[in-house]
Amino acid sequence: MNAGPFVPIILSALAFGLAIPLSKLLLQDIPPISMAGLLYVGAFVGLTLYTCVRWISRRVRRADAGRRFDPLGIRDFPWLAGAVASGGVVGPVCLMAGLERTSGASASLLLNLEGLATALIAVLLFREPAGRRTWAALAVMTAAGVLTTWDPGRGRFEALGPLLILAAMMSWGLDNNLTRSISDKDPVLIARIKGIAAGAFSLGLAAATGERMPIGLPAASALVVGAVCYGFSLVLFIGSLRRLGAFRTGTFFGLAPFVGAAVALPILGESVHWTFGPAAALMAAGVFLIAGEKHAHAHRHLPLTHMHPHVHNDLHHDHPHPGGISDRSHGHPHEHPETQHTHGHWPDVHHRHGH
Repeated sequence: MNAGPFVPIILSALAFGLAIPLSKLLLQDIPPISMAGLLYVGAFVGLTLYTCVRWISRRVRRADAGRRFDPLGIRDFPWLAGAVASGGVVGPVCLMAGLERTSGASASLLLNLEGLATALIAVLLFREPAGRRTWAALAVMTAAGVLTTWDPGRGRFEALGPLLILAAMMSWGLDNNLTRSISDKDPVLIARIKGIAAGAFSLGLAAATGERMPIGLPAASALVVGAVCYGFSLVLFIGSLRRLGAFRTGTFFGLAPFVGAAVALPILGESVHWTFGPAAALMAAGVFLIAGEKHAHAHRHLPLTHMHPHVHNDLHHDHPHPGGISDRSHGHPHEHPETQHTHGHWPDVHHRHGH
């Protein structure tokens, strides 16, 4: 298996990893529910601007601006609604409330539990394949999560903040698995819908609960953080769900905590407790265990017709094209005939078979 499909999820993790320390900084001026709303509105605004620029650019170049994905349909609505509710409403509010009670570095490390929650839900509820390395990763990452709740200065566990962040990670883990079911659709459109729906709900809730609405530079900064760390990251994440499945996408998203923790130390001026090093090492070990997992067996593909961006360098896209085959990523309706073969694969859009 080549490393190319992992590049988007690595970039997604890097972008989202910055969100924790930057959000922690902005929470000094913005209440938590308002902060959650602004981040998602920022994602919507940023992706809407990107969509407009892309459309204008294609018109100027007279390039093909046709649809490259199957459109969202009625059957997709329950998955999208569940993803918005769990990942766009519950998750961000819990995260911002937990950030007020947790150091930026510890909160960043707890982000790794999103990948763990995504993987477990994928295995237990959506039947994605997993082996012994998966359960070993579960053990070491759980131990790391416990370490992050330990406050050596007070000699006790400070559980409320980490528990709120854990609730956010579980909500996003469910969101990731629900989004996986519609990940063959346009990721920018999905992210825009999630952004405006989640942002409007959180800002409405903030107004209803009497939170003061921020204005000026803090609000503008939150919108920019949302556009990059949520919007850009989310589009890449959804694309990775299509290519890798929820389990492996969640695993490689484990890079985000280390980015966030590294940025939190200089930006927030936080001290490092002795628990930080062992927790980081355990979480890195968990990512290594899952990333090294290999999966290959004889499997059968049923006939399928769909549309999504693809290139012709794999076993599943060797169909003919009028005028020749393009060597660039392109999208159009194409058919997959029934076939049976053996090769290494991930549970991507073409490999969601039973085991």
